[in-house]
Amino acid sequence: MLPLHLAMPRDRPLSVLAIGAHPDDIEIGAGGILLSLAESQPGLRARYVVLTGTPERQQEARNAARAFLPAADLVVDLHDLPEGRLPAVWGEVKEAIEEVAQTCSPDLIIAPGPGDAHQDHRTIAEIVPTVFRDRLFLAYEIPKWDGDLGRPPVYFPLPDAVARRKVELLHKCFPSQRHRDWWDDEVFLGLARLRGMECRAPYAEAFHCAKVLIGPSD
Repeated sequence: MLPLHLAMPRDRPLSVLAIGAHPDDIEIGAGGILLSLAESQPGLRARYVVLTGTPERQQEARNAARAFLPAADLVVDLHDLPEGRLPAVWGEVKEAIEEVAQTCSPDLIIAPGPGDAHQDHRTIAEIVPTVFRDRLFLAYEIPKWDGDLGRPPVYFPLPDAVARRKVELLHKCFPSQRHRDWWDDEVFLGLARLRGMECRAPYAEAFHCAKVLIGPSD
């Protein structure tokens, strides 16, 4: 396993774009990396885009964006496209993401992956590379009933404190989801511990990445 480091801009803060189909997708899939970047990158610029959600769920998304990215220069875009029906409104999804691209040139994009079993997630995963063709795109994973977890090649190690803070914030920011039978510490920490074992870390988040450009260090 070869450790690589995210190239940091020399003349400006790091810019991150996080995209989710539903409120809580981003935080479940990438809450740890967001917490870590918010702590380690002064002046972090972050754009948050969530494509579906009732008013109640949208407020949860706003609260979560600020909780997971404290002190970041944060812009939040919330949409109310039909949940579970994003393939049917493919054009509207593409338009929403293209509008973001007109004002945002991120160093890192975090979004769902094309192998995700949920149709809303896959729709976003299909569109992101067509809009952002030369950006680092890490596709996060979300545990679900469908059992679609695979063998991701990219790992982001998480210290114990960050992994547990992520789970704490998931419970705090998304009270509407607490009734779900899969919404518990064992699922979230269990997957993070498994991914951590795979990369020899206490915990980790894992991602798929179709293309990575590797260059010599300065």
